Amino acid sequence: MTGRPAEDPRLAVLVAESRDFYARRVPGRGPNGPVELERARSAATPPPASHPAPAVEVLDGVPVRIHAPAARATGVLLELHGGGFFLGSAAASDVRDRELVDALGVVVVSVDHRLAPENPWPAAPDDCETVARWLVRNAADRFGTERLLLTGFSAGSTLAVTTLVRLRDSGFGRAAGAVLQFGTYDLSGSTPAGRLIADEYFLDAYAGSLADRTHPDFSPVFADLRGLPPVLLVVGADDVLLEDNLAMAERFSAAGVDVDLRVYPASPHGFTGHPTSMARAALADVEDWLRDRLEPTADPFR
Repeated sequence: MTGRPAEDPRLAVLVAESRDFYARRVPGRGPNGPVELERARSAATPPPASHPAPAVEVLDGVPVRIHAPAARATGVLLELHGGGFFLGSAAASDVRDRELVDALGVVVVSVDHRLAPENPWPAAPDDCETVARWLVRNAADRFGTERLLLTGFSAGSTLAVTTLVRLRDSGFGRAAGAVLQFGTYDLSGSTPAGRLIADEYFLDAYAGSLADRTHPDFSPVFADLRGLPPVLLVVGADDVLLEDNLAMAERFSAAGVDVDLRVYPASPHGFTGHPTSMARAALADVEDWLRDRLEPTADPFR
């Protein structure tokens, strides 16, 4: 894989609507210090509820929310929420997780991992790995399927890659694939892509006392990615993290990973959470990719 991928021509008719939507929308900005972080947390409103509501459980000490289909599950999707490692919750994904259950027949297990700066690295990846290991051991008995996939949103995509690498390194099991939406992969600020966000407070909050931010468990662009399952990378052409995602796609490809990179025009960071036709097109693409991985005849480890 070389250079920038060509944008999908079927999305061209959606560009004008997206441009208009974002021209009228005030861009979001993350907290730039502890005081702003506390204000953001205090101002957060409860996320919309899903129907039916998920089961709220604790798996090996880690709280999760479990959305299950009425019929036999086609697979288990481990969902890791975004929020810069210091905001967000599993509950914020309830509505989208229920949509995935209804569309794909999967069980969605969403992790309420610990947040920084109170719990810096490696607390969040430890929690995600713990739940992934629990699913490898218990999904067949609990849900009737061993097929495990991961999905992440922003910081959740970073955690998803770390979880894939940890599972591989431990020999504990292997997922069938992962959907990574606009993750951040160089948190050290040492690559051209990483330097674009090097002054963001969330990096300090998440790093804690970590001295070497090129540690592959912290910045997965530096990880050995060989032997990982197929991945779908979704990112907007106007995302500050576009270059980071392009670099990560190159790293996956060089490691022999089956990587599918989708770049959506006229779309900033977090665009799949916005009410636009471009977002709906991207989410439909995600569902199609997952559906292919959930087919009973599909090789879960190709």
